[in-house]
Amino acid sequence: MYKSKRRTVALLIFAFLLAVIAGGCSRNAGQGNNQAASIVGGTSGKESAQKKEIILATTTSTMDTGLLDVLIPMFEKKTGYIVKPNAVGTGQALAMGEQGNADVLLVHAPEAEMELVAKGTVINRRLVMHNDFIIVGPPEDPAGIRGIKKADGAFKQIAAGKALFISRGDDSGTHKMEKKIWQKAGIKPEGKWYQEAGSGMGQTLNIASEKGGYTLTDRGTYLALRKNLKLEVMVEGDRALLNIYHVMQVNQDKFPGITLNSDGAQAFVDFMTDPETQKVIGDFGRDKFGQPLFFPDAGKDEASLGQ
Repeated sequence: MYKSKRRTVALLIFAFLLAVIAGGCSRNAGQGNNQAASIVGGTSGKESAQKKEIILATTTSTMDTGLLDVLIPMFEKKTGYIVKPNAVGTGQALAMGEQGNADVLLVHAPEAEMELVAKGTVINRRLVMHNDFIIVGPPEDPAGIRGIKKADGAFKQIAAGKALFISRGDDSGTHKMEKKIWQKAGIKPEGKWYQEAGSGMGQTLNIASEKGGYTLTDRGTYLALRKNLKLEVMVEGDRALLNIYHVMQVNQDKFPGITLNSDGAQAFVDFMTDPETQKVIGDFGRDKFGQPLFFPDAGKDEASLGQ
C-alpha cells in the first residue's frame, strides 16, 4: 500500500514537470515565431507605427488661420494616418521637400513650386484653394495709400514718403510676392523705413501694428488676428495679389536613401481635393468673420481664378 502511494506521487510529479517543460517550449517557440515574422516582414512594431506618420511642410498662414486645426483631425480620423505639421515660410517648406525632409507640401508660391515640379522633386501637384494678399497699415495712413487700386502704385508711394514698412523677410510665399511687387514698382527697398521681421505672418502683423507700419499679408491671417491689431486694409482687389495654394507629394524616387511615406502623402493630396474637404474649406471662417478665409478651387482652371 505504501509503495503504491509513493508510485502515484512520483507519477504526478513527473506529469507536472512534463507540463512545465512543454509550456516553456511553447512560449519559446511562440517568441521565435514572432521574431521570425518580424525579420521576414522587415518591420518592427515601432517602424510600423512610424509608417503611419506623415510629415507635412506648410506655410504659416494655414496654421495661423486655424484651418489646419480643423482639417488635420478630419484627415486623421478618416485615414488613420498621423500628421506632423511643420508650419514655416513657403521657402522653407519647399526646401524641406527638396531635401526629402517632408512627405507632402501645402504651399502658396506657384513659380517656386514649378521649379520643384520641373526637377521631379515633387509630383501630383494639385490646386487646392486661394485667397488674396492685401496691404494693411495704421488707421492714420501716413503714406496716403488707402484705396489705391494697384499694389505696385501703393508701394511706390510708401517708398517715396519713407513710411515704415515691415517685411516678413523670410523667403515665404508672402515675402516672394512682396519682392515681386517691389520689382514691378522699380524700387529696391532699403533704409530705416524698410525693416525685415524674419518671422511668420502673425508675428509680422503684430510688429507692424505695434510700430505703426505697413505690411503685405494674406487676407485669411489678417482676418483671424484683426481684433488684436491696430491695422486696417488699405489696398485690395488687385488681381496681381491673388494668393494660390497647391498641395503636392515629395517624390520617393528622388530620395533612394530616405524612406518617405508616399502612400500617406498621396492620401493627404486626395483628402485636400476631396469634395467634402473642399466644402469645409469654403465654409471656414464664415461664422466668425462673415466671410470665408479661403475659396476652394480643386478641379478648377487656375487661369480663371480671380476673374
